[in-house]
Amino acid sequence: MTLQGSKVASKPVHFRDEAPPDEPAGTISAGGTVLSLYESEFLAQLGERVRTLRSLRDMSRRELARQSGISERYIAQIEAGRGNVSIVLLLRLAQAIRCEPFAGKEGQ
Repeated sequence: MTLQGSKVASKPVHFRDEAPPDEPAGTISAGGTVLSLYESEFLAQLGERVRTLRSLRDMSRRELARQSGISERYIAQIEAGRGNVSIVLLLRLAQAIRCEPFAGKEGQ
């Protein structure tokens, strides 16, 4: 493409729901964000841990939703590795499941 005597390189356009051709495609989160393979694997492991801890506490998704204030449908997406969950929602889930979200200093 030439504009007034200068060359302008055309740059391929990538839509939000597709990965650039030089990067391996990950998955698309429930929010429509394209995730890298590393991010996809992280969310899958996180979802598995949430499901495992919920099961160990003999909690249904409905009960976890009620105690955490997060919809049952979104909890299902998180457990399936498709929910790109915020830190605050992780904290709510951890409190509802009664697990420590992180280890702080003693006395804090």
